[in-house]
Amino acid sequence: MISSDAAEAEPVEALAARVRQHLHGFERWPLPLEGRRHAAVALVLLPDDAGRTCFVLTRRAPRLRAHGGQWALPGGRVDPGETAEQAALRELDEELGLALPATSILGCLDDYPTRSGYVITPVVVACREVVALAPSPREVASAHRVVLAELDRPDVPHLRYIPESDRPVISIPLLGTHIHAPTAAVLYQLREVALHGRPARVAHFEQPVFAWR
Repeated sequence: MISSDAAEAEPVEALAARVRQHLHGFERWPLPLEGRRHAAVALVLLPDDAGRTCFVLTRRAPRLRAHGGQWALPGGRVDPGETAEQAALRELDEELGLALPATSILGCLDDYPTRSGYVITPVVVACREVVALAPSPREVASAHRVVLAELDRPDVPHLRYIPESDRPVISIPLLGTHIHAPTAAVLYQLREVALHGRPARVAHFEQPVFAWR
């Protein structure tokens, strides 16, 4: 298990080795598409200028047709002939100007089905060096390094119920707001499985109604 202090202070290189081990021992649950579209997101572990281990969260450009202005992880649709891992790395480069090799991939988490008709594969990758991010203004309004230890706060996750569903809606308080599923579900599983080696499933967590479109 990795404590929150360790996750913040431990160099990305050492943390990546632990995460790779946890993901290697995790029985990932894939989902059939069943008419839905396949997408991939990148969970990037990287240092900030203070040496703290972070992940990258983006605010989508407001003019995007789908989910404009919402908080998200770098990612997008898996193109024909691509694997989820290849798509995650491609989207990471296109959205943030961060080109990483296939060797940076540490493993994958469970697929997450969205209300808007996607099956998302989360791909965990590591960037060992402090790098500048170059968000594409066409796709990304802003990009943020979030200290990984934020996921271990006692108020994470936040669960609530809505009249439209019998499943709990998950969110995570970050950056002065609440990050909702699917991103919140993926980040929660990152914490439980990749960081701490604890088995956890997240496909049952609901999204807020505004994300159903």
